[in-house]
Amino acid sequence: MNAEPRLTIGLPVYNGEKYLAESLDALLGQSYGDYKMIISDNASTDGTEEICRQYVAKDSRLSYFRQPVNIGATPNHNWTFEQSDTELFKWASYDDLYGRDLLARCIEGLDDNPHAVLAHAHQAIIDGNGDIVLKVDYPLDTANPHAPDRFRSMLFDVGGDDFYAVMRSDILRRTPLNGSYHHSDRTIVAELALWGRFYQVPELLFFRRDHPDRAERAKPTIRSRSANMEPSRANRLRNPTVRLIGEYVGGFVGGIRRAPLSSSDRRECYGHLGRWLASRAVRRSTGRIEDSAPATPPTAIPDSSAVVGQRGAAQG
Repeated sequence: MNAEPRLTIGLPVYNGEKYLAESLDALLGQSYGDYKMIISDNASTDGTEEICRQYVAKDSRLSYFRQPVNIGATPNHNWTFEQSDTELFKWASYDDLYGRDLLARCIEGLDDNPHAVLAHAHQAIIDGNGDIVLKVDYPLDTANPHAPDRFRSMLFDVGGDDFYAVMRSDILRRTPLNGSYHHSDRTIVAELALWGRFYQVPELLFFRRDHPDRAERAKPTIRSRSANMEPSRANRLRNPTVRLIGEYVGGFVGGIRRAPLSSSDRRECYGHLGRWLASRAVRRSTGRIEDSAPATPPTAIPDSSAVVGQRGAAQG
């Protein structure tokens, strides 16, 4: 390992005792070990702290910090990045699993593609037991050399989970990081796509866990999701729903303004955004608009033998 690791993994967690140890085992068992991990416990009330301290005592790559109060998911995520000082950064979720070579393949992809701003891998959805229930397609045109085309795809195509990619820290620092409005993960990833191409490792190495306790399920409305991201958002007078929606749209606008685009590319991006907003208005008028992004389209559901094999790879 290098004296200074190349990668920081930021792991924000709140009441994650059910899946945290399994996720930590998958990260600590990676074939690429030149990283440090910052765990930020958002004032958990379950056994999260005890689990974290047990792992910190066993592995010097881990640092554990406990927030004195629940500051919300967004500040907790951003805090882990703000503490990092490495070339590369990755957010990790306490309940997901990772193929043994995920970090190695992503970093190889970035080294081989110096113009790529992030690298991630193909993914599958797993259930609470760690069994694969759905393999997920990646239809996004994020490898396109033309920035407006990448941005258009981020708006109109559904898929991918690049928020959990290995990212170049210097590019991520040029964004405002995560906002405390619903779908802020979409706006930050769309902004990153304006800075450069994404690299997708053509291997099934990321396993996104879907379970009843996920915030996306437990917090079904725009306001409840925003309040989960930052508690002050629960105030209806200060944060009416129209403001939260406006901030979501503003996240895309801000990304276009900040990105290093030519005047013609910037106009093209604004054109894509205008057409996307018009399409959302039509869907709302016909009663077909959802409060959240549609589910990622599947490619296939594996048979039971494939599930067992992929589960073992995830646990590494």
